[in-house]
Amino acid sequence: MRSPGRPPIRRDVERAFWLRIAEGMGSEDAAVSCGVSPVVGSRWFRERGGMPSIQLSPPSGRYLSFAEREEIALLNAQGEGVREIARRLGRDPSTVSRELRRNVATRGGRLDYRASIAQWKAELMARRPKTPKLVANERLRDYVQDRLAGEVRRPDGTPVAGPRASPWKGRNKPRRQDRRWALSWSPEQIANRLRVDFPDDESMRISHEAIYQALYIQGRGALKRELVACLRTGRALRVPRARSRRRASGHVTPEVMISQRPAEAEDRAVPGHWEGDLIIGTGKSAIGTLVERTTRFTMLLHLPRMEGFGIEPRTKNGPALAGLGAEAVRDAIAVTITMLPEQLRRSLTWDRGKELARHAQLRIDTGLQVYFADPHSPWQRGTNENTNGLLRQYFPKGTDLSRWDPDELQAVALALNSRPRKTLGWKTPAEALNEHLLSIQAHGVATTG
Repeated sequence: MRSPGRPPIRRDVERAFWLRIAEGMGSEDAAVSCGVSPVVGSRWFRERGGMPSIQLSPPSGRYLSFAEREEIALLNAQGEGVREIARRLGRDPSTVSRELRRNVATRGGRLDYRASIAQWKAELMARRPKTPKLVANERLRDYVQDRLAGEVRRPDGTPVAGPRASPWKGRNKPRRQDRRWALSWSPEQIANRLRVDFPDDESMRISHEAIYQALYIQGRGALKRELVACLRTGRALRVPRARSRRRASGHVTPEVMISQRPAEAEDRAVPGHWEGDLIIGTGKSAIGTLVERTTRFTMLLHLPRMEGFGIEPRTKNGPALAGLGAEAVRDAIAVTITMLPEQLRRSLTWDRGKELARHAQLRIDTGLQVYFADPHSPWQRGTNENTNGLLRQYFPKGTDLSRWDPDELQAVALALNSRPRKTLGWKTPAEALNEHLLSIQAHGVATTG
């Protein structure tokens, strides 16, 4: 094996860099703390998509460390024999003999043992190049890519083009602009759904981490890097993200607080308890979301702008012409929720937004009990918050949401309800809701008979 010239940075240094990243340090600070330049740290982070491509656990004592190789080089230069070196290191003489024979530096025609060169050769020989599974298995690759980047379709099967997204430039967090509409299953959903769809085919198996590596790390080759835009976050790099806290506003009375909600809604044992909210776009545009707590089934509310929006002057205490006022939201919820059987209309938990100020009339019209979460407590509506995060793949912040018609909203809801969920045993929300509907029908028949 020829010598490398200037030896590359050792593996243990790179391992220390990724451990600093895991602790929350930036790439440049992590690089400096490990003794390499900030440019090198930035390059490592960028080329690997924010993911370590090496094992972070230290190598076992079975292998010689760099410190031991330095000791071997020093004792060998002092003329000590193999057995004496092995005795001082506490190693077998054959280990030292093999190390001096295999990893000696050969540049310039001389056989000199140098610790840095020996470490480079050992790490090079330890590599086990392996063809990625998504490269070798075309059927598996097509399955993964279709669930990740496939088309959103209407219930009749016709595709929905969605917005025209700008070309992917490899930048992080493509917010405040349109994103491509895709099926956007998460890698974990894809990996676990394979066991459901192909229970007897062991070749159709892959871990979610392998899918992430195929997306983020350069050189894996199976999936194009731009497909990271189909992930929920849309980030080009795997980095931590901060969560913003929602500003609470209140107009609720004690009797409709979440503390008064029935206990059966908390344990999710009985279906029919919903969580709701609005996702907001530019120009005061909005889309309403309703999520069933037990099945995670999602329905979207179309909130079109009213006649005169942007033309008539704003009237104090008048109707909200933008379409997200209390009357518009009440009507949209009533129309949507009454399409369901009465057994699936038990309660609705909302945040403290004024768009549900007409909750008393909504309860009269639909029989739906309405409750409001505590201030600054989004976790009390965690199912809805998580769903709104998923919907931001289709309706990013900073975009006009009033342009989408009810058919397009229904197509997005269908795509979301067709994704397998870990909490449902990798069933889809549509499958889970259908099981409950069949159970209700069977119970009704049995009672009637």
